[in-house]
Amino acid sequence: MLSHYNLCQFCPRACGVNRLAGETGYCGETADLRIGAAGVHHGEEPTLIGAGGSGTIFVSGCNLGCIFCQCYQVSQGEGSSNSFGKVISFDEFADICLTLRDAGVENINIVTGSHVVPAIIEGIKIAKKKGMELPFLWNSSGYDSQESLEMLKDHIDIFMPDLKTLDSKIAARFFNAPDYPDVAASAILKMADIVQKKHLQDAGVNNVCEKVVIRHLILPGFLDSTRSVLRWFANNVKGRALLSLMTQYTPVPGKEGKTPDRYVNKEEYETVMKWLDEFGISDGFFQELLTEEEWLPDFRQKNPFPPEIMVPVWTMQRYNKNE
Repeated sequence: MLSHYNLCQFCPRACGVNRLAGETGYCGETADLRIGAAGVHHGEEPTLIGAGGSGTIFVSGCNLGCIFCQCYQVSQGEGSSNSFGKVISFDEFADICLTLRDAGVENINIVTGSHVVPAIIEGIKIAKKKGMELPFLWNSSGYDSQESLEMLKDHIDIFMPDLKTLDSKIAARFFNAPDYPDVAASAILKMADIVQKKHLQDAGVNNVCEKVVIRHLILPGFLDSTRSVLRWFANNVKGRALLSLMTQYTPVPGKEGKTPDRYVNKEEYETVMKWLDEFGISDGFFQELLTEEEWLPDFRQKNPFPPEIMVPVWTMQRYNKNE
């Protein structure tokens, strides 16, 4: 399976580099599996955290690279280096999963792993051989290829993709990916199909719509984009997925002038709430209006998040490209 890295084209970027030889594509990563942190997360959607929290593993690098990413240290690196995190083996990945299980989590939540699908699958296989029975959750930007989802279908139980926008101009401006709308929409439909087929084959899978949670972050000043996403959700996956509407957009330090420089305001929030009623969307979650930055993660700290949000079980103390 790692042979996919030889001429890497399984992600929508299709960079064509030889990551097995140490080359890096858009994601900034070689064939090594690098992570930035792992912990018991209590800040995810209610159906995912349950009583024990979600066992999040933050994968380093990203094949999308949103300019306003709040986890930019892990996804895009810092300063002159695009590498942040520590290289781990597949066995170490499996052991981190087991440590999270022993901490009482409800699932193993793999965050931004779309560029390292073959490595993640190898780690999941080892974890299951070591006794892991918890569901695995795919937490992605939605920029997933059909090939990678086909590879993941037998290993992932819950999908939580973003649907950031259906506007190619916004996608080009903020993600450098004008094809994002088509790729993400197709990916989400495939995720819903994968879960639906598992539901039909396994009588033990209940509440199938809870197995696909679609996140959308409201961008201040771009409400037309949000309206398009809500319409698409209502027309294509309502009843097969839950919507998670997020208001936590926060200006990222150092990105002034490149991204919206304010929070979502009350008028925008109230407008979007009315649209939920208009499109008949009632299954899912929406955040209360957030206008603070104290919760923004800092992955240079032992605990990147405030303690009420995450309890770390693994952190890297040093990071550089040669570790």
